[in-house]
Amino acid sequence: MIPFDFQPRTRIVFGPGVVAQLGVLAVEQGAKRVLVVSDPGVVKAGHSQTGIDSLTAAGLETVLFDGVQENPTTANVDAGVAMAKETGAQLIVGLGGGSAMDCAKGINFLLSNGGQMQDYWGVGKATREMLPMIAVPTTAGTGSETQSFALISDAETHVKMACGDPKASCKIALLDPELTVTQPQRVTALTGIDAIAHALETFVTRRRNSCSLAFSRGAWRMLASNYAQVLKDPTNLEARGGMQLGACFAGLAIENSMLGAAHALANPLTSMFGVVHGQAVAVMLPHVIRYNSQLVGDWYRELLQVDVPIEGFPSGDHPAALADFVTQLVSQADLATDLTSLGVDPDSTTQLGVDAAKQWTGTFNPREVDAASLKSLYDAAM
Repeated sequence: MIPFDFQPRTRIVFGPGVVAQLGVLAVEQGAKRVLVVSDPGVVKAGHSQTGIDSLTAAGLETVLFDGVQENPTTANVDAGVAMAKETGAQLIVGLGGGSAMDCAKGINFLLSNGGQMQDYWGVGKATREMLPMIAVPTTAGTGSETQSFALISDAETHVKMACGDPKASCKIALLDPELTVTQPQRVTALTGIDAIAHALETFVTRRRNSCSLAFSRGAWRMLASNYAQVLKDPTNLEARGGMQLGACFAGLAIENSMLGAAHALANPLTSMFGVVHGQAVAVMLPHVIRYNSQLVGDWYRELLQVDVPIEGFPSGDHPAALADFVTQLVSQADLATDLTSLGVDPDSTTQLGVDAAKQWTGTFNPREVDAASLKSLYDAAM
């Protein structure tokens, strides 16, 4: 029996068209002035304006901050804080992918508590309550909408900082699968495989518990059964909804059990070689499954007993079949399955291993990892 402390902090509103409720839900939070944090791609798709229209119709003064880049930096956060102060924001809406939601949380940290982003690297370092936030994800990937962490990169060192505090949790997560239909195919592939990694890693971490496992299992069922479908038919709203809920549930699992070595391995690939996060995770995850299966093979076998029809799903119960299935999904998504094709220097694996060993998520991996074992995983992925 594993003790846990689960406190739901985020109200989840799900369904096609629910973005129209954004204004009403914001009014319920007592706000009159709203800062909408988004990115240029989401603005171009028209989703930011849809949200703004709902807020405006509810009588709220709304300002758009669209200075968010992929892997948001401290510079992005600082610019957003300046705009929030100038407009007197009383509520923050993160409308977009994980980057927009993370940047919104980062802005809230500094706006409510002062200082700089580096001050909140770690857990529980906010001393004051934060402004209410509403998350409106337009991708099915990070699950940031149900997490209390903001992932912000230092603009100078490029180190990705995980800044977490219960006060940073969003009050509401507004999940509208219609917003995910306009994603470019590559974004669908990258964010979807990241969500799958979240489900698989949270299922085996050292902090896994009855609560997190329920979310991990639910996320895995929805993601594994719908990923190939959204790649084949991007307009399939049922599959889009399954992916969005799966990503959200995986986010809840992360909140209660954290991640593992695949994410520890991914971050240095992004900082050193510019490999986008989802692609880095996609390459490393199958190797981590094989590595972990020597210790937790029975846990992986549980995930091979899914009772929903999934095209190409393995019929055996060997953990290696799970790793092979992930590789199959990555290949179907037209993503790279090795590091060499991504331009990673084989001579860099020693340094990559050292850097990966410094990543916090690796400490939750079920099988112990260090610089040497992480280097071997990079070597295997070349």
